[in-house]
Order: sequence, then C-alpha cells, then structure tokens
Amino acid sequence: MTKIGKVRVSTPDDSAPISSLLRASYPALMRSAYDPMLLEKVLPRITAAQPGLLESGSYYVAESSKGKIIGCGGWTRERPGTSEIKANVGHIRHFGVHPDWTRCGVGRALYARCELDARDAGLSQFECYSSLNGEAFYSALGFRRLAPIDLLLFDGVHFPSVHMVANI
Repeated sequence: MTKIGKVRVSTPDDSAPISSLLRASYPALMRSAYDPMLLEKVLPRITAAQPGLLESGSYYVAESSKGKIIGCGGWTRERPGTSEIKANVGHIRHFGVHPDWTRCGVGRALYARCELDARDAGLSQFECYSSLNGEAFYSALGFRRLAPIDLLLFDGVHFPSVHMVANI
C-alpha cells in the first residue's frame, strides 16, 4: 500500500472519484450497523458526491502518494439540511474512507484539516450526525455523544444516527 500523499480542497472535478469512493466505503463499513433493507434504500443517495460540498472550499479529499482519492470529508457553517447558522459552530459533513485505507490515518488527516481551517474561520465547536458505525471514530477525535437521533433522509426514510459535539 502506498502512503497518504496529501489532503487538499475538493473541486467539482472530484465528483466521480468521490462517488466511487463512497460506493466502496459505505456499504462495506455500514453493513455491521444497519439493516440490509435500510441500506438498500439509502445507499444510492448517500454515496453520491454533493456538488454544494465540493464547491464549498471546506470539503477535502485525501490522496494516496500516487494521486488516488482515498478519503473525503469536510465541514460547513450551515446545519445539514437547513440554512441555519449558529455563531462559532461548524458541522462535519459526508466523511468517507476507502475500505482498503481504514485505520491508516486517512480520516484523522481529513479531520485535522477540517479543524485547522474551521479554527482559522473563527469556529470553536463542531457538531456531527454520525452514522452508528462512525461513532467510535468521532469519539476517538474527542467528540462526545449528545443523543441518538433518527435523520429523515427522504420520502419518510429514517436513518438511525448519533448527534455528537466537540470543542475545536
């Protein structure tokens, strides 16, 4: 395996490789935490790159030393699904790591970039809506669990998640 090359700001041109990464990542990493019928419904939507995030300037990709995208994730000031902005609070968004690269520091490198840039932007806290399988990752980064939540994704489909928060 090659090493992590760099973490950079995403561009709209990253859409296809990010979607490919998420299609590899989410089914593999979520199968132990979610019912297969639920995953069948949600995976086609949650594994697509989000154009607004790609253009936000606060969404990043991690590349291998050979230039392949191996992870993605970022933050926004807006609470997901709303236009609500709370002073000094950012929201962690759409993290994913290729299954071949889990436990290799990719997610941590992406989060470190998020934290650095968010602090530079004047934020002091992150919130996230973690998938059930992602809770341990966010806990290891210093997030604390606020409450279990059911996110309404679309058409009455609810996705069990965990609302978490961390000081940055």
